[in-house]
Amino acid sequence: MIPNPEIMQAVERLDYRVTVGDIASQAGLNVTVAQQGLLALASEAGGHLQVAESGEVVYLFPQNFRTVLRNKSLRLQLQEWWSKVWKVLFYLIRISFGIVLLASIALIAITIFFVVMAANSSRDDNDRDSGGGIFLPNIWFGPDIFWIFSPNYNDRPQRYDRRSARSGDKPKMNFLEAMFSFLFGDGNPNANLEERRWQAIGTVIRNERGAVVAEQIAPYLDQVGQEFSRPYADQNEEYMLPVLTRFNGQPEVSPEGEIVYHFPELQATAAQTRPQPVSAYLQEQPWRFSQAGSGQLILAVGLGGVNLIGALVLGSLLADGTAAAQLGGLVAFAQSIYWVLLGYGTAFLALPLLRYFWVQWRNGKINARNEARQQQAMQLNQANAKLQGKLAYAQQFAAETVIGTGDLAYTTERDLLEQNVEQTSKIDAEWQRRLEQGQN
Repeated sequence: MIPNPEIMQAVERLDYRVTVGDIASQAGLNVTVAQQGLLALASEAGGHLQVAESGEVVYLFPQNFRTVLRNKSLRLQLQEWWSKVWKVLFYLIRISFGIVLLASIALIAITIFFVVMAANSSRDDNDRDSGGGIFLPNIWFGPDIFWIFSPNYNDRPQRYDRRSARSGDKPKMNFLEAMFSFLFGDGNPNANLEERRWQAIGTVIRNERGAVVAEQIAPYLDQVGQEFSRPYADQNEEYMLPVLTRFNGQPEVSPEGEIVYHFPELQATAAQTRPQPVSAYLQEQPWRFSQAGSGQLILAVGLGGVNLIGALVLGSLLADGTAAAQLGGLVAFAQSIYWVLLGYGTAFLALPLLRYFWVQWRNGKINARNEARQQQAMQLNQANAKLQGKLAYAQQFAAETVIGTGDLAYTTERDLLEQNVEQTSKIDAEWQRRLEQGQN
């Protein structure tokens, strides 16, 4: 069984001695998942269990537990190897779109040149002697558009960088990476949104020592009170059910009929800690069209336009099929894949255009959710008398149990016989103390 990476990261952040509550709140995991994951990790990595006299369990791990796991698990080694290989493969995939664009432009330009040269060479010798020269189509591709094929290609991006640096928009990727970014963007900025959500909720509960009200959790959830009519949802707080399930919480009802939420599993910790910083509400990041520099985006549009226009010109020259039949070779090859060239040129410009409008629509949804969560946080900060009463009642259930090394009744770190002797000595000492009290 491969241990949960989130649990391993949380163990490292918490200095290798943790409780189930520590892991659940730190990683935002379901309490049951955290408990099972800790048991699996302790079994595989040589961890130890420390049981307090109160019955709470602490998990202690060696600081080199990742090395232990790697040496024991061939599957883990293969995963790490594949992760490195995939980074290289994905980079090659990213730059391939820019390479295909440049290859398409080059193929179109060379094919047009051959077709035009063949057409001019078939003219009458008298027409050539009259000073007409070689005819080339009057197509303007923009100033110095083929500088990208120059040996001094690397000098041009440096000038772009200087201009971008002055404008505060310095590119962070090379030309080929920028082509991929122009086409497909740079990934979901909120890919870890659920992880951040539950980590924030776990941190809030831990900071409040295991007892909260729904209004403290609402700024981190979506669509609070929107599934039902607003008053009904606010009164019954159905949106807290996933939180209770995830962290093994239980509702408590005040004499006034208000509900607070108690999380005993998150009240036990392996070390005394100060309240951790947490944002006032969960904020989603807006999607960006591209992280490429403005100069790189302009260049991408320009090259895409050159490719599309060139494909249209080539199509007109090869329309009757005569040139391909007479010249063969490269011209025939271009004729055979012409619709691929035209399709790629069209998609290279159409896809980013569609994606631009999709990003605007998506960001509108994100802004609406952020504003709703911000409104929930503002209501909490401006608590009325009713909410203040709920907060005060929740504090009656707030507690924190720090399990130190002196509180242990049993640990797998030492020999069982040694612990039995120690336990017997404690019992004898306790009986001796009671006898002395009886004599007095």
